Amino acid sequence: QVQLVESGGGLVQAGGSLRLSCAASGRTFSGYTMGWFRQAPGKDRDIVAAISWSGSSITYADSVKGRFTISRDNAKNTVYLQMNSLKPEDTAVYYCNAVHPVVVSTRLWDYWGQGTQVTVSS
Repeated sequence: QVQLVESGGGLVQAGGSLRLSCAASGRTFSGYTMGWFRQAPGKDRDIVAAISWSGSSITYADSVKGRFTISRDNAKNTVYLQMNSLKPEDTAVYYCNAVHPVVVSTRLWDYWGQGTQVTVSS
């Protein structure tokens, strides 16, 4: 059974930092562009950042550019999201998934992990 496991969320004050991790059991990230999504209450689940298999191509949503950094460790089958200068509007549940290498807002796997809650207080 394939599972995506996101972790690293928590409660932080505005201006603080968190590092999220995404790992998979039963599935390899090999060859896939991987993305981080987030979903705030009452809103759609949107792409935040994406990274190609080699790491040579990285995309960020405008709202997080300059503050978030996506990375991956292919040997560990893990994707990370370093979030700095957090704002209250970053509050959401964060998820990872494989994404289309060109249209990164399009997820490829039809399952999600449980996500990890990020709450930023003002």
